[in-house]
Amino acid sequence: MPASTLRIWVFIHTWTSLVCTVFLLLICLTGLPLIFHEEIDPLVDPPPVYVQLPFDTPHLSLDSLVGRAGGMYPGEVIVSLFKDDDEPQVLVWMAPSFAAIEENPRLEHFIRFDARTGEVIDETKPPEQQRTRFLTLMLRLHVDLFADLAGNLFMGAMGLLFVAALVSGVVLYGPFTRKLDFGVVRGTRAPRTRWLDLHNLLGIVTALWMLVVGATGVLNELASPLFDLWQRTDVRAMLSPWQGQTPPAPNELASVQAVYETATRALPNMHVITVIYPGNPFGSPHHYVLWGHGKTPLAERLFSPVLVDARTGELTAVVQMPWYLRALEISRPLHFGDYGGVPLKIIWALLDLVTIAVLASGLYLWLARHRRASSSGRKHLPGPAATALPEAAE
Repeated sequence: MPASTLRIWVFIHTWTSLVCTVFLLLICLTGLPLIFHEEIDPLVDPPPVYVQLPFDTPHLSLDSLVGRAGGMYPGEVIVSLFKDDDEPQVLVWMAPSFAAIEENPRLEHFIRFDARTGEVIDETKPPEQQRTRFLTLMLRLHVDLFADLAGNLFMGAMGLLFVAALVSGVVLYGPFTRKLDFGVVRGTRAPRTRWLDLHNLLGIVTALWMLVVGATGVLNELASPLFDLWQRTDVRAMLSPWQGQTPPAPNELASVQAVYETATRALPNMHVITVIYPGNPFGSPHHYVLWGHGKTPLAERLFSPVLVDARTGELTAVVQMPWYLRALEISRPLHFGDYGGVPLKIIWALLDLVTIAVLASGLYLWLARHRRASSSGRKHLPGPAATALPEAAE
């Protein structure tokens, strides 16, 4: 490789790494507990206690549960339902009005029912008593730094820089280690040289995994804008025949249980878990929007929506998701690594720890190189990879 080209790749690797390293360390540290969210969540927030009933005890009608929720909070609107496919629970989300939650989302609250008995087993606490759960804190730091869309885009940009650092690191690996055996760590050399060898070794053996997780992480950061794009284009075009029509009043809505059964028949290979009521900002003024997901561990993150007419309860459409949202859904299992049980989670966690070591060692090497050059006053190529050139040639 010509020296001029080599310097360009070194420049790219050094500065993309330096800019994103602190944020990537934060992502890796917060990602560790998120990998084990299914194991940690019950410890931090104990699950509800259910009455012991036979396994095949039938569930109550959703209409019955909605009626009970309405009796508890008369005058409020039903926003959505969540019917758990793992536990016998139904969450009914309510709010003073749809306009109210657009202005203040914290006004939305839920009632958790035992789906078999209709007993209330949990409710949202008043806003002043609510506390941020540990995993919620980790997720917000991991995804958007509590900055919503701006944070999503910023962390997505850091992910792109990480991908650029990985690609440039792979390109530089050959030229800077060409006179060394693969995987060698020169234990008799200076500490900086040993860290350099470890940095190069750990980086090259995990480069493919880090590239996959980094690229899918960028896709996940784009989830909100991509979903908004879908709503503004495909969904708006789909709902254009109802434009200008009067939305149904609450007493005109079709039975939610009948609507749920209609969606279940339309998605025979999926679990229907969410019902978005008409008028919800994330739905349609004239339809129930129901979401189902796959039944296998790998397909659990693949969702499909169904539109059901809010007045008649008849199926309007099984919506085909656009390719960019399908790509996002397919990327999620690869990013989270939670579709293969605890063994796969452990592998993901170990690789996450290796990534932390690579990032930290790269930062250490740059600082050590910078201090050494500053003290000697010599000119040098920027970045930790440049230290390998004279040592590898010996």
